[in-house]
Amino acid sequence: MDLKKGTKLDWPVFIVSGGILILFIILSLWNKAAVGNAVNTLFTYSADLFGAYWQLLLLGNFFIGLVLAFSKYGKVKLGNQDQPKYSYFKWVAMILVTLLASGGVFWAASEPMYHYMSNPPLFGGGEFQNIHAAFAQSFMHWGFLAWAILGTLAVIVMMYVHYNKGLPLKPRGLLYPLFGEKIYYKSVIGTTADVFSIFATVAGTLGPLGFLGLQIAYGMSHLFGTPDTITISIVVIVGLVLVAAISAATGVDRGIVTLSRYNVIFAIFLAVIILIIGPTAFIMDAFVGGTGIHLQNFFTMAMFRGDESWLASWTIFFWGWFLGYAPMLIIFISRISRGRTIRELIVAVSIVAPIVNNFWFSIVGGTGVFFESKNPGSISSSLNEGGMPAAVMAITDQLPLSIFFGIGFLIVSIIFVATTADTMSYTVAATITGNDHPKRWLRVFWAFIFGGTSIAILTIGEDSITTIQNSIVITAVPVSILLLPTLWCAPQIARVMAVKQGLVWQGERRRKPKTTKLGQERLNLK
Repeated sequence: MDLKKGTKLDWPVFIVSGGILILFIILSLWNKAAVGNAVNTLFTYSADLFGAYWQLLLLGNFFIGLVLAFSKYGKVKLGNQDQPKYSYFKWVAMILVTLLASGGVFWAASEPMYHYMSNPPLFGGGEFQNIHAAFAQSFMHWGFLAWAILGTLAVIVMMYVHYNKGLPLKPRGLLYPLFGEKIYYKSVIGTTADVFSIFATVAGTLGPLGFLGLQIAYGMSHLFGTPDTITISIVVIVGLVLVAAISAATGVDRGIVTLSRYNVIFAIFLAVIILIIGPTAFIMDAFVGGTGIHLQNFFTMAMFRGDESWLASWTIFFWGWFLGYAPMLIIFISRISRGRTIRELIVAVSIVAPIVNNFWFSIVGGTGVFFESKNPGSISSSLNEGGMPAAVMAITDQLPLSIFFGIGFLIVSIIFVATTADTMSYTVAATITGNDHPKRWLRVFWAFIFGGTSIAILTIGEDSITTIQNSIVITAVPVSILLLPTLWCAPQIARVMAVKQGLVWQGERRRKPKTTKLGQERLNLK
């Protein structure tokens, strides 16, 4: 099939997804209490009915990916290309900013502190101040399972469908092994898959964008004495959107890769300085001890079903958030991973990125927990009174040259979220057009849509941002169903490509795979 066929602007997806978003914002402006109550009610039902399924889905995705990576199929090259376009550092840098952008500073500073102040129920609950348990729980939420769902098995399916079969680069492509090419043409199921994927991405991106405006306004007020007002927050959002729009306009090969590379370099520089002048031994102990508790209790933590209220507020909330982000990040990681092997992909996304993420959490969060343990209230008081942005500033206040560290964290946060906005703008545009080189105007359009909607939400108040963030958990329900078939389709596709690339024996090449005749036709397994 011609790759360009079917890659024009998908008006049904564009109109429906945009219409739902606009309707949601109008309803929020008209009656924010009613919208908030509706979202919270649906959030509760989603967590109760699908929470256990999500836990099993993430576990299955992670371990099937590892088995595939270290099997004979791990050498399969993806994307119908022999050599990768980007260096390993640039490639991993772009992957890292995808999830770290939403939690790289403020969650890293706050979540270990929250769990230190009040231990998770699995570790006894109450104010036991179990340091290693606090970091282990944070590592669970931002570690191996979270990263794996964003771009491993589903990326294998998506890259095969797009680069090998020549079909449009859309979330509905994940259903191609089940429905064949008809999923792309006048398909209600296909349109629904794309719409929910876009809406989940928009909901997940607006929250961090809007919330960051409030956080940076607080940080500027704390550091420079500027007014902590909605007006300042809106100015911040405008600046972020302009950076994101310029980056999106220049494309993946220039804007996004450049922002990602410099962001990671600056974050590494900041982390090294803190590691040297901060509580080095405590940070290393938190990382090693937290990792030990995490691995020792891995399955127990991943499948914990006690204390449903806590579970919905923490683990299930995060799983829903990351599931909602997954389709768009799958498209983005597919775009930047051509020429990589299955082993390289899964090791980078499921192992390397989580370890880097957890070490960053140990540096930022460990510094806060250290000062809190030495001087109770030095961090926790600010966290309780001012929320996550206050925790970051409280931590920097304890360090030498605190104003420079405060500015450094603000810069990292701004670039992280600007990178997220341009990445999401690119992937939404790619979804609507179905190819990995969407029109520049469409990329810029979505960057401004993200920013404009975030500004509208800011005028409503912080509670509405929380509502937007919670809404991604609701949209994660259909998205999680979309991702389920990849658990068995990805290994099948890996075998197809291994045969075509001559990576299996001649005898195995002749053996028919255990699949249906219909599946053989769709995957060309005969």
